[in-house]
This record gives sequence, C-alpha cells and structure tokens, in this order.
Amino acid sequence: MKINQQCVVALTWTLKDTLGEELDVLDEPVEFLVGGNDLLAKIEEALLNHSAGDTVELQLEPMDAFGDYDDRLLFLEPRNLFPENLEEGMGFEGLPAGCNPSAPRDRLYFVSDIYPEHVVLDGNHPLAGIALRIALKVHAVREAEESEVGRGTLGTGFFRMEVGPQDGEEPDDGPQAPGSRTLH
Repeated sequence: MKINQQCVVALTWTLKDTLGEELDVLDEPVEFLVGGNDLLAKIEEALLNHSAGDTVELQLEPMDAFGDYDDRLLFLEPRNLFPENLEEGMGFEGLPAGCNPSAPRDRLYFVSDIYPEHVVLDGNHPLAGIALRIALKVHAVREAEESEVGRGTLGTGFFRMEVGPQDGEEPDDGPQAPGSRTLH
C-alpha cells in the first residue's frame, strides 16, 4: 500500500541539525496518522506515494518545522512556585498558579535556567529556530480507522506542543503532550 491522505504509517527516524549533530533517534517504529495532526506538513508531503521499506530524507527550515524562536515565550517566574527538585530541562504543562497571567496556558514550558529567586521558563519547542535534516524509514502503511480519522491524531506528541486540559477544564480528545522528558 502506498502512503496517501487518511492512512497510518509506522516510522523510525534520525533527526540531525544542519551541522550533522544527532538530535533525536526513534529506533522502534511509531504509528502516525497521515492527513491529521501528527506530522508536519512537509514530512507528510515527502511521504506521499511511498511504501513500507522506503526511506525518505529531507531538510526542514524552521518555518516548516518548529517555527522561529519567539522570545515572547520566555517567562521569569518566582522560584517558590516550583517544586524543590526542579531541574533544567524539566517540562510543565502550562504554568503553575501565581505565574504570569498573560502567559499562554495551553503550552508545554521547559525550565531553561534556575536562579535562587527565579526560574526561566521557555514556551518554544526545543527545536524552534533550527533547520533540521530528517531521515525517515517507513516500516508499515495501513488504512486509517474511522475513529482515528475522526480524532485527527493517534496521540503521538513529538511534532506538537499542545497540552491537555488545565484544572477545571473538560478534556478533549485532541493531541496530548508527550509524558516523557524526551522528544518522542
């Protein structure tokens, strides 16, 4: 079967920056919905009409990947609002109560710096502003089930920074942020 809109592909990849530094490796195949919200548009476009066993290599400029770096998504927040065991690189779904009320609540924030009195949180994707080279291997292709197409996602969070509902909000069945501290 060839990859088309509204199908599911099982992929592995190696992701590098333009200098060749390895940024991420997905060794075990993960399924993504083509024609939904799981993959970046340029990746979907490059995968179309390929089959299981094919490899695809492409370069993604920031605007086609994770966007330009936006310094308006940096927030300096009081250290006492965060857990004692806070470490650089930790992620938070939204900001804790008492943080900047103008900060978007539907983002995943990463701790970029820790000071005695303050914490710097970054709402940019960790790969924002970086041109990327990705080598994809297609392991399997199947028709998408009606329920998968209806949700628009298989729930794979690598390419999205949306988070689940905040306290008091109703859950939707949209994409969720990855639960681990890795990129996939």
